[in-house]
Amino acid sequence: MTTDDTATPGADGVSPRSTPGSTPGSTPGTTRTAAPGATPGKIIAVHLNYPSRAAQRGRTPAQPSYFFKPASSLAGTGGTIERPAGTELLAFEGEIAIVIGERARHISPADGWRHVASVTAANDFGVYDLRAADKGSNVRNKGGDGFTPLGPSLIPASVAGEHGWRVRTWVNGALVQEDTSETLLFPFGRLVADLSQHFALEPGDVILTGTPAGSSVVVPGDVVEVEVDAPDAAGSPSSGRLVTTVTQGDVPFGDFGTKPKLDDAQRIEAWGSEAEHAAAVAAGKASPLDAPRAATTPATDAPATDAPAANTPADAPAADAASASPLTDELRETISGVAVATLSVALRKRGYHDIFIEGVHANHPGDRIVGLAKTLRFIPFRPDLFASHGGGFNAQKVAFDTVSPGEVLVVEARGERGTGTVGDVLALRAQVRGAAGIVTDGGVRDFEAVAEFDIPVFSQGPHPSVLGRRHVPWEVDVTIACGGAAVQPGDVIVGDGDGVIVIPPHLLEEVVAEAAAQEAEDAWVAARVGEGASVDGLFPMNAAWRARYDAERSDAAAGAGRADAASAPSSQAGAR
Repeated sequence: MTTDDTATPGADGVSPRSTPGSTPGSTPGTTRTAAPGATPGKIIAVHLNYPSRAAQRGRTPAQPSYFFKPASSLAGTGGTIERPAGTELLAFEGEIAIVIGERARHISPADGWRHVASVTAANDFGVYDLRAADKGSNVRNKGGDGFTPLGPSLIPASVAGEHGWRVRTWVNGALVQEDTSETLLFPFGRLVADLSQHFALEPGDVILTGTPAGSSVVVPGDVVEVEVDAPDAAGSPSSGRLVTTVTQGDVPFGDFGTKPKLDDAQRIEAWGSEAEHAAAVAAGKASPLDAPRAATTPATDAPATDAPAANTPADAPAADAASASPLTDELRETISGVAVATLSVALRKRGYHDIFIEGVHANHPGDRIVGLAKTLRFIPFRPDLFASHGGGFNAQKVAFDTVSPGEVLVVEARGERGTGTVGDVLALRAQVRGAAGIVTDGGVRDFEAVAEFDIPVFSQGPHPSVLGRRHVPWEVDVTIACGGAAVQPGDVIVGDGDGVIVIPPHLLEEVVAEAAAQEAEDAWVAARVGEGASVDGLFPMNAAWRARYDAERSDAAAGAGRADAASAPSSQAGAR
């Protein structure tokens, strides 16, 4: 819905069926249209097409699926969109739109791209509160007036190949979506060919090709901008920024049709994750969940006939992650009695020398840390990058708000201790979520307050400065370099007074078994030294000492076996 006349694009909007003409001031390689009222015969949108979005939804479709949007939903740049009265979850979806230039009917995927005349930006707005009765058609939730802003400029398809396009979305100046046509599950030519099997695509018809991860809810006052460009083409032609401002509608729905309906699943899916929803609640932008949730359940915006997920969603239930963890309860118990120094020896024997996270120390003397790595990466500070990535629910907040029980949050700060990378609020959030600890090769703000918490934190020490002095929070759950060690999500992190090491999961069981055996041997040697024995020939053991050690260990094992056998009859009698 719009509050002005932008539903019929004029000189600043795109009327794809009109004849493009050059406009002074346009980006080289682009054209603007200036024929008010000329609208496409069909606007067809794809449900899921980016792997990043499919991962969020928890499923990857085997084939594309579609829905129609009415021509009355078109809008140009600079307009407004109403969040309908009584609704809460108006969401943006930045997309690459392709405009058909040559009639297509029963063509092959190899020929599909040549039927495309131009490319531009689109915003596929939708209201999650109105999805309940649509059953995949999206008529109510995505068909409102002004719900399909398009433009502002058309880029000729000939300036780049089928895979040479990029889409980016900003909300209030912060970059929230970025992806390229190279990653699409279903390339443009395949979409054109598939649709042409069912009906003719005519010149001017528009296909919205799907949105990447990062779609979320916007509220009145927010400004959403979408841009499509061909960054590797000559002159880097661009559609320009497609700008839409969100306003609040005041006309209530009547009793003669479906009314807005909200539930927790819709809230979480609209915002992108439970953590993002929680942040929106804290900021006063969303209503709280009706009931606490142990984990999010991915819903879909496409028919339920699509194939099961091939990717695990980022907010998958913690229980699922735990069930696949190499850190069994038995291994955790064994590791608790093994020193980091001993584990490092077992790793060195296998060629792993650079597994130390150098320069970090525990905030509590005697702390131990054991868990699977969840990673967070900071990049060096740069004003423009901090402006786009430093604010809002940035990567740092996402990491601390999504760490799972038993995980260790490992932060790459490039060894830069001249600013804080975690403070008291975020450390407390990690503790509340059940994290096993935090490791950063940077500094810690509010150091004394953090030290009061139970959660172990290994760092380079205190520093009062905030991120913007040296860092930009960049990404979560990627391979990082922390303290000179490569760390991947799911690696096993173990730390004690000697430092922190990284154990590849596939080596965990054998490394721990060997280290535990070595610990037992070292303890026996220490006992002999305590009795007055010389270390000469004992550490390491010569043949004589080795024979004595093996004999005592064998006797101890036999004694334990006899004790078990002696207790068995009474136990069995009790069982009877």
